[in-house]
Amino acid sequence: MRFTDIPGLAPIKKKLVDSVEQSHVAHAQLFAGKEGSAVLPLALAFATYLNCENRGDDACGTCGQCLKNAKFIHPDLNFIFPTAATAKLARDKASSESFLKEWRSFLIEKPFGNMTDWSAHFGWENKLLSIPTHEKTAIGRALSLKSFEGKYKVMVIWLPEMMHQNTANGILKILEEPPANTIFLMVTNDPNRLLTTITSRTQKLLVPDFSDEEIINSLVESHDVDVSKAQRIAYFAEGNLRKALALVQGFEDDTQEVFKDWFRQCYTFNFENLVALADAFQKKGKEFQQELLRSAGRIVREALIHGVPVTELSRMPEEEAGFINKFSQVFSEDKVHQIAPKIDEALYHIERNANPKILFLDLSLFIAQIARA
Repeated sequence: MRFTDIPGLAPIKKKLVDSVEQSHVAHAQLFAGKEGSAVLPLALAFATYLNCENRGDDACGTCGQCLKNAKFIHPDLNFIFPTAATAKLARDKASSESFLKEWRSFLIEKPFGNMTDWSAHFGWENKLLSIPTHEKTAIGRALSLKSFEGKYKVMVIWLPEMMHQNTANGILKILEEPPANTIFLMVTNDPNRLLTTITSRTQKLLVPDFSDEEIINSLVESHDVDVSKAQRIAYFAEGNLRKALALVQGFEDDTQEVFKDWFRQCYTFNFENLVALADAFQKKGKEFQQELLRSAGRIVREALIHGVPVTELSRMPEEEAGFINKFSQVFSEDKVHQIAPKIDEALYHIERNANPKILFLDLSLFIAQIARA
């Protein structure tokens, strides 16, 4: 992985390059960004750049160090990531080292992938993944050795917010005082879940979502998507390149149509239908539930700015303008201000494994009450 493999984000790339050129590389860095952002690819590209033999504005991609990093087999590049027990491995035996082969192929195939993708990739999608206590021993063992080939020994920890508390506490000392030329790159989608003792020992790099323009350019230039389709995909992706690539591959995002039906049912206030919908949403799984609530938040936002004479604020495709116009007639600005925080709150609780049926039924009844007020 090189910086050139990542769309846009020129200021962040330059910041990382300058830190190396000026010899100001922090020994512990926290790359923080939302799911579908470049947070993991940037950390991987930076790891490649650190040990490149002929670096300039990017890693050369041709030296021995780069070639090994491209396959994620460089002896000085170490990984810790969430795992789970399998039919062949008990939990106390399941470690990052046990799944390195699967992890490397995952990074090559889906560098913008999320936890769901990883879980499906190594074949145990229904298990709760975590970074268990015994990984702290693996970290200490890996970093106790001097670098083999490169100048730096790099430890990439993906989703440290999923570390067992004993693991997090167990690495504090080595995180604060690592061996010489050792670099920790911690990659998180939710820095608020990390222990403050972890975050206080790291230099934070905030990775923004991709802009619509960056996603459109990537789809057009790298995936042979026509501009009009790329524009529509970028709207639904909302800065999430993983989602954009899934839409390109033919996975339809039907959550907007589901949202329309859901809100119609709320407006008619048919209690039996709302119960049935809540049950259906529960069966569709967590990822669908999250996307539905994000679609709801997106449409509510468009309704809020509907009619404002500043067209650049709206991201809604022209073909959806009619629905937004009708939606805004029912949900006035005052009603939107009441509904929007409840949708955000519901998304927060879904991400933290709230009961979906209870949550969606409660939200539906609240929306129905507001809609008919």
